[in-house]
Amino acid sequence: MLFRYFITFTVVYNLPCNTLSLINLHNQQLNSLRLLYLMATMATTLTSSLSSTNSSTDPLSELQSLRSASDSAAIHLTDSLFRRILSHHPRSFSLLIFFDATQLHNKPELQLQSLKSEFKLVAKSFFENNQGNPDELSKVFFGVIEFGESQATFAKFGVNSLPHIRLVGPTDKDMKSEPVKMDAGDFSRLAESMAEFVESRANVVVGNIVRPPLVSKKQMGFIVLGVLIMLPFLIKRVIAGDTLLHDWKIWMSGAVFVYFFSVSGAMFNIIRKMPMVIPDRNDPNKLVFFYQGSGMQLGAEGFAVGFLYTIVGLFLALMTHVLVRVRNVNAQRLVMIVALFVSFLAVNRVVLLDNWKTGYGIHGYWPSSWN
Repeated sequence: MLFRYFITFTVVYNLPCNTLSLINLHNQQLNSLRLLYLMATMATTLTSSLSSTNSSTDPLSELQSLRSASDSAAIHLTDSLFRRILSHHPRSFSLLIFFDATQLHNKPELQLQSLKSEFKLVAKSFFENNQGNPDELSKVFFGVIEFGESQATFAKFGVNSLPHIRLVGPTDKDMKSEPVKMDAGDFSRLAESMAEFVESRANVVVGNIVRPPLVSKKQMGFIVLGVLIMLPFLIKRVIAGDTLLHDWKIWMSGAVFVYFFSVSGAMFNIIRKMPMVIPDRNDPNKLVFFYQGSGMQLGAEGFAVGFLYTIVGLFLALMTHVLVRVRNVNAQRLVMIVALFVSFLAVNRVVLLDNWKTGYGIHGYWPSSWN
């Protein structure tokens, strides 16, 4: 045994220096390779563990933090965020999505900016009204997604026209068929009708819609200051009887304007910000002046109905205040027949328009003794 160790020591000791250097270099390379292999294995294990942790994490906490960071309580959705949300099924919440396209904001007939602000108003009202009820807040989230940033999500839902709002339920998988679409009628009263849609479909309580004041405190202060400055001059003109309020023509014109404003539905158009006309979906080169469907009217449609009703009102005023002063009986009869005939045609057109829009008809009933 000692002889074997002696022979081995002698052989190694007598090896050339070059051979020993090669052996040391080879050992160092092997150690380096082992170290690199160990580091690669650890990195792969760490990456897989992190990815599995992220994939198994419920996105509820992420959505809650995003909502708290948003000024309007509406989350800015992206393709990657929406994929993470869909990767969990079933989910513990619903998601109401407003589909937006910045390049279409210049089309007033779509009203995307107005509807988007109303949508954010519903989201903020829901968030503020349920601050003391975290369980209610976790039932539904409001999100806005933009076409230029997230075309894949638009394709997943099959969205090809705007405005478009979808409610994704906790158990929805097929985004083209299962999520509930908000109809055009749910846009008619803007934020209020959107809130009713959410409450009925997601089984939550939105609460009162908190709208910002039309006039700020600073603007109100300037208005009050201006009124106080002008008040002495106004009092002087009123005492002298030299104001527009003392002119009967102004009062008559104002009465006609108020009558037209009332019967034309102009207040509805102003509050709902309805466009005058919209392009035809089948032929974009044509314009639609009358919208078929209840709960919505265009500006041109309201002006047409208001014009017809104003004609009837003016003829009625003519017969009751002017015609009675005419002494010629034949002239009275002629004017009255013409006025009644024109009024009948005007009211008839309004009735036909209402029947075309809503499907409801107005029928006349003769006395039973006439049959």
